[in-house]
Amino acid sequence: MTKLEKLHQEIIACRACPRLVAWREEVARVKRRAYRDWDYWGKPVPGFGDPKARLIIVGLAPAAHGANRTGRMFTGDRSGDFLYAGLQRAGFANQGHSEHRDDGLKLTDAFIVAAGRCAPPDNKPLPEELARCAPFLDREMALLPGRVLLALGAIGWNAALASAARTGGPIPTPRPAFGHGAEFRLPDGRWLVGSYHVSQQNTQTGRLTPAMFDAVMKRVRALLET
Repeated sequence: MTKLEKLHQEIIACRACPRLVAWREEVARVKRRAYRDWDYWGKPVPGFGDPKARLIIVGLAPAAHGANRTGRMFTGDRSGDFLYAGLQRAGFANQGHSEHRDDGLKLTDAFIVAAGRCAPPDNKPLPEELARCAPFLDREMALLPGRVLLALGAIGWNAALASAARTGGPIPTPRPAFGHGAEFRLPDGRWLVGSYHVSQQNTQTGRLTPAMFDAVMKRVRALLET
């Protein structure tokens, strides 16, 4: 078992946040009618992707009936379909849809992590819950080659900055602000790039379009090849 696999076993076994444990397990027990025949995952969700990845994608947390159901990041919901379609267009994924853990999806040179590992009520983890998850983020990213961090949303951006400050040196103040297309060179030489989150709140309202996501991915690719 590799160090990354051992870490993922630790993540899956975590029960540090009582509110999140209760919520994720209730969702897994009650289920959504459309998925009543599913055996929900109902546990923390580890990272997913290519362990040799130069691109690390930092998300928010598992969706209640997405990754909390399937056990894989951004799998089983429309957010994941938008993300993986974009990653396929950019050459980081072999397919543009995500249904379940064994659907054949593979990432090349990309790995997905998250600020929080349990599905939170209303998709809003508390600051103290994110703080308890932070060591998992630090350790996971330390085991990946990652040259570019792509933060999906402000929480992912702030989590990536905080992790970089803990592991690679202080971040200048005022800290760089999140924005779609924002980028910042971290003290350890890696690049942090921002994108609006791929949630339906953004993709169905036009705040984030495929063309906008493709533009960010084009910049990510350029940074990787520089």
